[in-house]
Amino acid sequence: MGAAGSSTLALPVSCRPAQLRPFWLGAAALGLTAVVLGTVVWRRTGSRRRRRLQRVGTVARLWIYPVKSCKGVAVSEAECTALGLRSGNLRDRFWLVIKEDGHMITARQEPRLVLVSITYKDDRLTFQAPGMDQLVLQSKLPSSNRIHDCRIFGLDIKGRDCGDEAAQWFTSFLKTESFRLVQFEKNMKGRGSKNIFPSGVQNYQVAYPDCSPIHILSEASLADLNTRLEKKVKIDQFRPNIVVTGCDAFEEDTWDDILIGNTEMKKVLACPRCIMTTVDPDTGVIDRKEPLETLKSYRLCDPSERGIYKSAPLFGMYYSVEKLGSLKVGDPVYRMVQ
Repeated sequence: MGAAGSSTLALPVSCRPAQLRPFWLGAAALGLTAVVLGTVVWRRTGSRRRRRLQRVGTVARLWIYPVKSCKGVAVSEAECTALGLRSGNLRDRFWLVIKEDGHMITARQEPRLVLVSITYKDDRLTFQAPGMDQLVLQSKLPSSNRIHDCRIFGLDIKGRDCGDEAAQWFTSFLKTESFRLVQFEKNMKGRGSKNIFPSGVQNYQVAYPDCSPIHILSEASLADLNTRLEKKVKIDQFRPNIVVTGCDAFEEDTWDDILIGNTEMKKVLACPRCIMTTVDPDTGVIDRKEPLETLKSYRLCDPSERGIYKSAPLFGMYYSVEKLGSLKVGDPVYRMVQ
């Protein structure tokens, strides 16, 4: 997703960059009818709180990235679990390439990982990459397979080995050193948000994502960035789970609590971008400059938040899952307001 490379981040007071203008003029909107606003009253199950739902967009695309740093799988609908999106046994970032010593490998170190595509059918994952025969793996591994102690941004997490054939496949493709593929299992303990962030965030766990279960980005934000670039970039370079259409550029920065389908999500913080965004998803070549340098020219945080984000530009938003549910392409996106 593009975390800034630090093992911990502090929680921001606000996730809005200094250059960002406010998007919501609530007082003016109150005079309009609920039909015009796309606004209804939402009563959360088991709670007396009544919140207004303000429609802010529509789900344009849903992506599950089974293996961290490899290509995503587009789905038309998904279950939203506490650990992220799920379609059958296909889970978001539940597989990870590691070194023999257990340290994670991503496209930051091995940019050609982005060339590995995955298809899922009949509980089998099929891996394909340029110059390689396909690799087919069962989504459920034998319990006899070894469990590795892995490290992601300095934090420990487990992963079950996917076997020698998978290890040889990734080793042969990357051609730099020996690698293994591991899978997270639901009975394993995820990385806790309290360990990823020092304090003040909602309590949740993640498997192999950088920081949170869900990453949201709008088409308008990407379009705005592309007006500033000589070479246009694709949304693939930013690896969001949920792509939203029908809103203004960077409007997603202002969505604290949202409802999609019957799933409720809460904003964690903005996504600080790193050199991962400079890997071309079509060639696997890392540029190390664009679009990162352009993002730094206008998407830096407020000076008061430099201790959190440092010099990383912000692009997209991280969310936790507050109420489990399901969602699909075409669902309205509602901002929940008191």
